[in-house]
Amino acid sequence: MPESEPQKAAPEADLELIADVAREAGAIALKYFRRDPEVWWKGGVSPVSEADYAVDRFLRKELLAARPDYGWLSEETALEDQELARERVFVVDPIDGTRAFIAGRPIWCVSIGVVHRGESIVGVLECPELSETYHALRGGGAFRNGERLAVKPEGDAFVVAGPKAMVSELPSKILQKTRAYGYVPSLAYRIAMVASGALDATFVKPNAHDWDLAAADVILREAGGVIRDASGNTPSYAGPDPKKGALAAGSGLLLQAMTQTLSIGE
Repeated sequence: MPESEPQKAAPEADLELIADVAREAGAIALKYFRRDPEVWWKGGVSPVSEADYAVDRFLRKELLAARPDYGWLSEETALEDQELARERVFVVDPIDGTRAFIAGRPIWCVSIGVVHRGESIVGVLECPELSETYHALRGGGAFRNGERLAVKPEGDAFVVAGPKAMVSELPSKILQKTRAYGYVPSLAYRIAMVASGALDATFVKPNAHDWDLAAADVILREAGGVIRDASGNTPSYAGPDPKKGALAAGSGLLLQAMTQTLSIGE
């Protein structure tokens, strides 16, 4: 069989793999949910629970056993340059929304993406407490629980999430017909809400990381939206620095205005 054929099939196979593994990982996380898991503080500011570590260990073991030639980038695992140099990299957040998880709130998810040369090509968000699974494959559409997703058509009023200080900087003609959405503790889930049409768009404050964004990125793109930075560029993932600057996620003229707002704030 020519070498190129399995490469063509790999994204579909990757989607099947990570969807199955994410489902199991969600079940592991639920064993700790609302059961007072042990919590530590990274740098004194960012919480991590024993559930995060348990899910991370499981994901790394299962995914790299199935794809030993892939790299690995996770919020809870130290970066290794040789891992990021691989052509394809798993980009993982074992529990996106750890603060909500610890507090017993339902909006958290297991986030798994596959990045190919900087571009997110496969993504799964497993949200077990919400009974929701989002998945997308580059060129294959985005889905929630098997139902195809599409961004909200542009209308006369907008619902925008993200830091209030960023929303308030929108041009007055847009701000006057915009309602700010309340806090969503999982960034990946917030971007998925844009993909599903529950939100028109969201701002992302500086210092979000690849693992917060990669899986949700392809879900949004396949639903007709995009994530952009202040220069109008889309993020690249699994590079030397996982941190990102301020971003906007959405579509159409609203996204254009949001991107211009980001550039003004720089």
